[in-house]
Amino acid sequence: MTVESTAARKTTRRSAAGKTGSTGSKAAGTTGSKAAGTTGTRRATAKKTTGGAEPELVQLLTPEGKRVKNAEYDPFVADITDDELRGLYRDMVLTRRFDAEATSLQRQGELGLWASLLGQEAAQIGSGRATREDDYVFPTYREHGVAWCRGVDPTNLLGMFRGVNNGGWDPGGNNFHLYTIVIGSQTLHATGYAMGIAKDGADSAVIAYFGDGASSQGDVAEAFTFSAVYNAPVVFFCQNNQWAISEPTEKQTRVPLYQRAQGFGFPGVRVDGNDVLGCLAVTKWALERARRGEGPTLVEAYTYRMGAHTTSDDPTRYRHDDERVAWEAKDPIARLRSYLESETDTNEGFFAELEAESEALGRRVREVVRAMPDPDHFAIFENVYADGHALVDEERAQFAAYQASFADVDVEEGK
Repeated sequence: MTVESTAARKTTRRSAAGKTGSTGSKAAGTTGSKAAGTTGTRRATAKKTTGGAEPELVQLLTPEGKRVKNAEYDPFVADITDDELRGLYRDMVLTRRFDAEATSLQRQGELGLWASLLGQEAAQIGSGRATREDDYVFPTYREHGVAWCRGVDPTNLLGMFRGVNNGGWDPGGNNFHLYTIVIGSQTLHATGYAMGIAKDGADSAVIAYFGDGASSQGDVAEAFTFSAVYNAPVVFFCQNNQWAISEPTEKQTRVPLYQRAQGFGFPGVRVDGNDVLGCLAVTKWALERARRGEGPTLVEAYTYRMGAHTTSDDPTRYRHDDERVAWEAKDPIARLRSYLESETDTNEGFFAELEAESEALGRRVREVVRAMPDPDHFAIFENVYADGHALVDEERAQFAAYQASFADVDVEEGK
């Protein structure tokens, strides 16, 4: 099964000559700059910004599926075709199906843990499709949609969560780094990598993903400082899904996250994270800016985590259902489908074929996960040191004795 869409095969670069480091433009008819339906969670006054002004929000496609004109960012999606729009829709639908299958497998005991992206498909697919093949991506542990865009087989994402490997793919094969569990550390890795390719004179850019909670980490602040001072070609893509596990955004910041970039000396922009066209356009702008040697950009994709933080989390303990209901009305897949049905020649046959493809993907994911072989128990001790180490040898021997103790129990039980 291919994991590419027609949108992935477009290689034409759109020039953005003459554009400067804007901090975002207001889109006529913008909706969703406030989190609608917030109740009873004591989420206070973080919607206020410096001077009391509303945060600027780039939006090209409304929740109702209506196209909004935006002079600054329209050029980056001006020549997108109906086939490419259908490709974006396909990406989001299949990514959501894969994510739902992984969640189900965890509930069945096939995975130890899973971090769902439900509700964040537009942010990930839009930004992922904005990258070029020679760009490099540093994800967290939730960028399943970006991995899809980079051509990583989705089943390869599951080995780590099943406990059979430490990653499952070669980062050099797709310029997509292994998942990073340590919160925020990948922003420093991305900055260092970007500084390196700048010194090499490469015509490429780097994008680092992180969440609103990670924005409070010192690593992120250090990455902002280094990238600004060294003019690194990096885009910091923050998926603000409103909740850092159980902590709301106002516990992370007193101003909209994108405005933090101003203090470090580079531009920031807030985009409707449920608008795949807006995310595609803004990320293209930021990446092209980086490639031209204009330094870093902070993109805040304003979205919502529809599910739990991970499968070990219970979001009903800290947020109310009506908040989720309000965001369901802004669903990224539903709004693009509305646009396809009203503004393109997309017919029911396309959606039926995609449903069948979705079912096939679900079956393949289940089959591959259950067939994954158990790992070599001693592999963890290999390649720690190039020439071996006495302490590692001692630990290996202790672990071997521990493993052997289970064999004794099996013999006593007659197994």
